Parts: sequence; C-alpha cells; structure tokens
Amino acid sequence: MGTHMSRRATTTAVTLTMAGALGFGAMAPTAYGAGQGPCYDGRCEITVSKPTTIKVDSRKFGFGKLKVTHISSRAVKFSASSGGASLSGSTSPGGTVKFNNLKIWVKSASGHKARLALFPTKR
Repeated sequence: MGTHMSRRATTTAVTLTMAGALGFGAMAPTAYGAGQGPCYDGRCEITVSKPTTIKVDSRKFGFGKLKVTHISSRAVKFSASSGGASLSGSTSPGGTVKFNNLKIWVKSASGHKARLALFPTKR
C-alpha cells in the first residue's frame, strides 16, 4: 500500500507541474473526459495570456464555451453564446462576472495575463 500511495503522490506532483507549465496554475487533479478540460465542471483556477476558449458543461451552465476575448491590466472581457442567445461582460481585477450560474472572478490581471477562478453558483 505504501508503494501505491507513493506512485499516486508522484503522479499528482507531475500533473500539477504540467498544469503549471501549461498555464493552468495550481489546481487539484481531477478526472475529466477527453476534450472536456479542467474547467468543465465550473470549478477551476486558470491563468490566461491571450484570448482563450474555456470548455464548460453546457447542460449545467447553458453554454459550452466561455470565451476570454480581451485581457489588459484594467479589464478582462468575456463572452458566451448558445442557441442564438449571447452573453458578454467585463470586469476589472478583483471583480466578478456571472453568466447564468457560472461566476468568473478575475483574481488578478497585469499586462496581457489574467488569473481567473471559476465556480458554479445557485440560480
């Protein structure tokens, strides 16, 4: 049992190291299906440095792709669409944007890099 736990700790460390190298920052290792991504369940912290599309569960949030459309030290802009309806919003560092029942917190932004935290809310 000790060897199994050691391997698991090593795998977790490698996962966290790779996530950091890819720009996702420190996050708890989670299992997600192919093509879903680390934010699919609406719970993650991610660092973005260019316009990016973040995949989320469309059944849970009403849209499947959250788009970060602009990043500056003053504001981060977002958009999402589904079935002809579109959502858009922006906030400065420290602020939040809520699309349906997904809240996006801009933890920090500087230059063209933003640290985001996503979390689901009650409707």
